[in-house]
Formats: sequence, C-alpha cells, structure tokens
Amino acid sequence: MSDRSFIDRFVHTVDESASRMLALSDAAASLPRAPGKWSRKEIVGHLIDSAVNNQARFVRAQLQDDLVFPGYDQEAWVRVQRYGNESWPALVEAWRHANSRVAAIMRAASDEDLERPRARHNLDEIAFVAPASPRDATLGYFMRDYVAHLEHHLRQIFS
Repeated sequence: MSDRSFIDRFVHTVDESASRMLALSDAAASLPRAPGKWSRKEIVGHLIDSAVNNQARFVRAQLQDDLVFPGYDQEAWVRVQRYGNESWPALVEAWRHANSRVAAIMRAASDEDLERPRARHNLDEIAFVAPASPRDATLGYFMRDYVAHLEHHLRQIFS
C-alpha cells in the first residue's frame, strides 16, 4: 500500500500558506524580491500555472503507460498572464483552489498507478528534481516532486 501521508501534509501546507499569504498586503506582494526576480504575485501565478499543468499530467499519467509530458515556458506564462497586475487575495484563492483539485487527483489515484515504474519518462526534463534511478520514475514520485517544488517557492514567498 502506497504511503499517502504526503497528500495530507500538502493540503495542510496549502491551507496554512494561503492564510499566511493573505496577511501580506497587495503592495508587498507586488514588489519584486530582487532586481530581475519575480514578485510574490508572480510566484503565486507561477504556482497556479504549475498546478494547472500538473493536474493534467497527473490525470494523463493514470491513462497512459509512460510519464512523458510537454513542458511549458514558465517565464512566458507568467509574463503573458500579467499576474503582477492581479488582486493578491484573488491570486491566493485561485492558487488554493487549483491545489485543491490537484490534491483530489492525488487522493483518487490507485496504489498501482502511484507505484508503477515507467520505463519511458521525461521527468529528467520537467520534474523539479529528476529521479535518482529508473525505478523511481513513478507517478507517486512525480506527485511528491510537485509538492517539493511548491514548498521551494513558498520559502521564497515567506523569506
């Protein structure tokens, strides 16, 4: 049986972080963290894009024999959507909602789908951290990697 405790931790992290984010002012969320770096709004926008892309990947992974998915130009997605001009509370709520759907997909996945190694994958290109060995190329690994990516960006938001 697959260890799914990471899903509960993920949901808790999203809920707790959304509350912390809403304590920040819109003005503070709009400021770039450093010259040439994303603002907190843009980071949350990126995390919304990540949730949307990975929601589709996690569904497809349960319908196909590989873990091969298209990437996306993260900088361009953030730029085109102009997250920096959005309302901070609206962005935070969109992020929370998007991750609620991701969590539901994680919970619905069968143990077999989570644990089955996939010989064909491009996780070395699209994952936050590439799997260390071929036997690690599973949907469960990819989902945990998604959570690690989200946590990485939350540390940026709250630093």
